[in-house]
Amino acid sequence: MPGIQEEEAIGKAYDARLMRRLLRYAAPYRKHLVVCVILLFVITLTDLAQPYLTKIAIDDHINALGAPMLAFSPGQEPVPGVAIRGMVFVREKWLPKSFPRHDGEGDPTSGCPARIEFADGRYFLVMGDPSSESEAATRDELTPEEVRAFKARDAAGVLKLALALLGAMILGFVLNYAQVYILQYTGQKIIFNMRVEIFRHLQELSLSFFDKNPVGRLVTRVTNDTEALNEMYTSVLVNLFKDLFLLVGIIVVMLRMNLELALVSLSTVPIIIGVTVLFRAKAREAYRLVRTRLARINATLAENISGMRIIQIFGRERKKYEEFDSINRDYLAANMRELQVYAIFRPAMDLVSSLALALLVWYGGGRVLAGRLEFGVLYAFINYVQQFFRPIEDLTDKYNIMQSAMAASERIFMLLDTDAREPDPAKPASLGRPRGSIEFQNVWFAYNGEDWVLKDVSFKVEPGETCAFVGATGAGKTSIISLIGRMYEISRGRILIDGVDIRDIPRRELRRYIGVVQQDVFLFTGDIESNIRLNNTEISESDVQEAARHVNADAFIRRLPGGYRAEVKERGVTLSAGQRQLLAFARALAFDPAILVLDEATANIDTETEALIQDALARLVRGRTTLVVAHRLSTIQNADKIVVIHKGRVREIGTHQELLAKRGIYYQLYLLQYKEELSRAAAVGIGGRQQGDS
Repeated sequence: MPGIQEEEAIGKAYDARLMRRLLRYAAPYRKHLVVCVILLFVITLTDLAQPYLTKIAIDDHINALGAPMLAFSPGQEPVPGVAIRGMVFVREKWLPKSFPRHDGEGDPTSGCPARIEFADGRYFLVMGDPSSESEAATRDELTPEEVRAFKARDAAGVLKLALALLGAMILGFVLNYAQVYILQYTGQKIIFNMRVEIFRHLQELSLSFFDKNPVGRLVTRVTNDTEALNEMYTSVLVNLFKDLFLLVGIIVVMLRMNLELALVSLSTVPIIIGVTVLFRAKAREAYRLVRTRLARINATLAENISGMRIIQIFGRERKKYEEFDSINRDYLAANMRELQVYAIFRPAMDLVSSLALALLVWYGGGRVLAGRLEFGVLYAFINYVQQFFRPIEDLTDKYNIMQSAMAASERIFMLLDTDAREPDPAKPASLGRPRGSIEFQNVWFAYNGEDWVLKDVSFKVEPGETCAFVGATGAGKTSIISLIGRMYEISRGRILIDGVDIRDIPRRELRRYIGVVQQDVFLFTGDIESNIRLNNTEISESDVQEAARHVNADAFIRRLPGGYRAEVKERGVTLSAGQRQLLAFARALAFDPAILVLDEATANIDTETEALIQDALARLVRGRTTLVVAHRLSTIQNADKIVVIHKGRVREIGTHQELLAKRGIYYQLYLLQYKEELSRAAAVGIGGRQQGDS
């Protein structure tokens, strides 16, 4: 099965199929998202209300002292007004729309026209219609008290509008807080569930999958890629509704407020569309290039850091530096290209925004000067135009997030769709605790295609026996061990445990009774006790200590600071190879397996530690079927059965003495190792004599 797709494979900026699948993860939280959308709608209303309230304050109160009025005889006014000089003055704006306007005759039921003029620092009350030939207008100066009487209602109106504006801002703040909190909580829960699903899926994949996919790439799927989706859920998915509400709301308000000014303000929309389309094409190309270069830089970093020991041993630092520098420069160039695209788009949008404002000021300002437009309306339009361009300018960030999310989702779903699992049997057989009989019947196995690692392998191990597997490197010994626990699936033949085909046994039950000790011991970050029990609550603290005593690990554990609670760093780097191996034996024993597998378990052990382990092995293997893979033939001479593997086939089976008597492959291996040991001993002797002579 091929490895999952590389970083270079970047999907579309928006893929409906992927988006539908992403929305399924959000479905359990649809109520939260609906609440967020409703809150955004109300927040948008508060945002739209602020310029409109300011417009009312300016036109109806701050600049309203000179507005047209009607003077009524006391008791004739249709709505409350300002009573001075035996008349009640009512602004025309305060009158209901159904009220008949002045007909020029000064009928007290329709009111007499009046207005206030300001000149030379003084206020004048003008009564009558200057354009009327039948009635002469009068002009009298107002006293400060009369001016204050006219302004009192405006002051109260401004205060009410200011409080309303403050209330809208406070409401917007509270709703924004609630919306952001709910949205972020929802996004985190969605990503939490997605991480759990990915990790559970990874645990169920076969080892062949991990053979073909680097660990760093899989870690990126669970961390970086899911975080890119979190930004999509929180910054784009719901906030797009806010942008939509805001844009539609602004257009509706402007059209209702003043059609001509709205058309002038929106005249730059075709330019916006053109710039956005051009940006989308260029941004996607630049983004793809950056992701490609970033993938190369990540791969180079991971490879060089992992192989730093080899680089330094062979003195290749300069060469590797030059390789990295070249890749890094390519990444810099790609980033600069992306920055150029964004550096053009944002100023271009600012320029279009400024153009819209300039047109608005030119056209609207001229109408204000001509007295055909109120200043508050122009002020509100300026605010709305600025708000109109804000979500459009944010398009750059949202587009970038959407690009990352689509690429990340494509990689995540490719991983989740990878079916590298072998299904458990439809009708599983119940094994129980096995006696330990193991039989291979004509087993063939290949990691890739028909590149056979094992060919027609057959042998049988009786319960309680110790069976060793020997052979040259690559002969297939470790593959046999891996097949017993169904880490890989056989291609042909059968493997039986107590007469039951292992393919009829659920993996979890099968592996429950198989304990494995490998040459390369893996220890997790934590403490000694948790590494022995592997967080299995069925294994008590006393069981852990008893297992450690059986394998002679208790003595060194108690010497550690904290004893069984001693801290274990990543992969157990603070422990020696021998100590790690002893802990692996204790781990296997604590799980009380019926079948014990020792895969080169004593290969990296010093002589003193090997003596401790050999002492413990006799007790460890008692009552268990034990399978041993070993290169050092001296460690398996007492095995009940030795299986010699050569080029994937079983060549010889027998005890140590029986195989030596055959003078076959095992005999040749034994002689070869015996000569090597003699050579090493001779070298040590020569060195000792030379040291003595000196």
